[in-house]
Amino acid sequence: MSAVDGKPGLRERKKQRTHAAISDAAITLFLEHGFNQVSVAQVAEAAEVSKRTLFAYFPTKEDLVVHRLADHETETARVVRDRPSDTVPLTAVREHFLKGLIERDPITGLNDHPQVRRLHRMILDAPSLVARMERFKTGAERALAQALRETADTPELTARLAAVQIVAVQWALAQDNAERLAYGEPADERYAGAVADAEHAFALLENGLRHVFM
Repeated sequence: MSAVDGKPGLRERKKQRTHAAISDAAITLFLEHGFNQVSVAQVAEAAEVSKRTLFAYFPTKEDLVVHRLADHETETARVVRDRPSDTVPLTAVREHFLKGLIERDPITGLNDHPQVRRLHRMILDAPSLVARMERFKTGAERALAQALRETADTPELTARLAAVQIVAVQWALAQDNAERLAYGEPADERYAGAVADAEHAFALLENGLRHVFM
């Protein structure tokens, strides 16, 4: 059945349920036993699907974890594209990151919900997940560079260099927050320090990119 009135059809809803079932089974097993200790076959069995079906939804074991962050890969690019016409890209990104800290957005690293904290710690402890996150970071850089070229009339090389710096700063800030929280520091106690670090980091960026966006 096809979609009706903008709602997904029966086949699409079934695919969504299967996708969610596999993902939930994987995260539950990984958090309970450890990422490296759980096999793809065990995930498939827990989700009541075949390995072939699992790989149709998630091409690699790492994708079972990283897909939950997929929407964030192009988030900074979307912020730049959607910013008000009188706001420079770096200001829009800074304000968005600070807003994320207030809202305890997991992508800022400042979320101490037990499952989020355990997920961050699991990623930090698994080299293959850390490597997969580096690919995620590269994708974010490419998307942001494209947004800078298209919306800020930034030359290609300049856009790429600016994107690398902006994404690296956000990444470092989020990693610092996530590591602190993964090992027990409450988000509320970390918040003031996270804001101060973000303000400092974006001030350094602004000084370095002043002639690009100002």
